Amino acid sequence: MLTANEFLDPARDLGFDWYAGVPCSFLTPFINYVIGDSALTYVGTANEGDAVAAAAGAVIGGRRGVAMMQNSGLGNAVSPLTSLAYVFRIPLLVICTHRGAPGLKDEPQHELMGQITGELFDTMSIPWEFFPDTKADVQPALDRVVDYFTREQRPYALVMKKGTIAPHQLTCATNERRAHATVAGESFTAAASPTRPSRASALARVVESTNVDDSVVVATTGFTGRELYAQADRDNHLYMVGSMGCASSLGLGLALSRPDRHVVVVDGDGAALMRMGNMATLGAYGPSNLTHILLDNEVHDSTGAQATVSTGVDFATIAAACGYAYAARGRDTTSITDLLKADRSSGPRFLHLKISSGTIDDLPRPSMSPASVLKRLETCLGKS
Repeated sequence: MLTANEFLDPARDLGFDWYAGVPCSFLTPFINYVIGDSALTYVGTANEGDAVAAAAGAVIGGRRGVAMMQNSGLGNAVSPLTSLAYVFRIPLLVICTHRGAPGLKDEPQHELMGQITGELFDTMSIPWEFFPDTKADVQPALDRVVDYFTREQRPYALVMKKGTIAPHQLTCATNERRAHATVAGESFTAAASPTRPSRASALARVVESTNVDDSVVVATTGFTGRELYAQADRDNHLYMVGSMGCASSLGLGLALSRPDRHVVVVDGDGAALMRMGNMATLGAYGPSNLTHILLDNEVHDSTGAQATVSTGVDFATIAAACGYAYAARGRDTTSITDLLKADRSSGPRFLHLKISSGTIDDLPRPSMSPASVLKRLETCLGKS
C-alpha cells in the first residue's frame, strides 16, 4: 500500500500537477491529497468525459494533466478519449479505478464493467497497466508513462485496485460560492424576435474582436468549427472534431493553465445541452480569462437540422445561477463585440445569442489534420 504522496511527489517532479476528476471510494485518499496540496490543481467535474476534456485543455496549455475516474464512468469518457485526445494527439494520464474486478466482491452495477475495463482501454488503443502498489514501482511506472507520451503523444492509463492508497484526510471540502450575476438583456420571449443573425456573421465578430497573440478561440464540433475556419484560419484557432459537448470543458482547462491568454469558447445549443453540467463546473472554477459564447439556432444543424430542446431553455439564467460572473442574452452580433471588449476581471462570462439555422455555401473543412491544427496552436502558445 502506498501513501498518496509516494506517487504524487515523483509525479509532480515529472510535471504532473493538474488533476480533474470524479471521485471514487478507491480514489478517495488520492483525491483528498490532491485537493489539499496547494501546489497541485484539482477540478472536480460533473462527469468523467469533462474531466478528460479539461485535462486535455490543461495539456494544450503546457501542463501535464491527469483525469481521474471510477471505471463505471469510463463509458462517459469514451468520446473525448477517442475523438479528442486520440485524434488531436493529446498526451494525458488517466487514473481509473477497478471496481468489480474479477474475484473482488463488489456492488452488482460494477460486475460487467469490472470484467471489461482492460478490454475497453485496449479497444480505445490506450495502453494501460495497474497502478503501482509499492514505492519501488512508482518511478518505473511514471517513466513508462512519460516515455509513451514522448513517443506517441496520446493517453496512457493506470488502473487502480482497491486499497492501493492509504487513507488520507480531506482538509478542504467545499468550493467558494460566487454571487449570482444579474442577467443582462431582454428575455427572448418578452417581445417578437427580430431577424436572427447568421452563424457566419457571429463568427466574423469573434474573429474581428480577438487577436492571435493574446487569445485562443475554441469552436465546437460541426458547422461552427468549419465556419470559423472559413472565416479565417488563424494560429490561435482550435476546431473541435467529435467529442461533442466538450469544447467548454477543454476551454476551462486551457484557461486555467494559461491565464495570459483570453480563451473564447464558441459553443452550440446541442453541444451545451449534451454536457450542461459543465456550466456548473465553469461557474465554480472558471477564471476571468474565459468567455463562453453559445450560438443557439435550436437545431442540430450539421446533421439535417433536427430540432433540439433549446427553444425554451434560458441558458443565460442558467449560467448566472451556476456562478458565471457575467451572463447576457443577445439579439444581434454587436453583443459579441461588446462582450469580448468588456472588462475581464471578475470571472467567466457567458453570452446566449439566438442565430438562424443553415450555413454558408460550399462550406469547407479544415485542410490540416486535427493534430496539425493543435500543434500550430501550441506553437502559437509558445509551447515547446
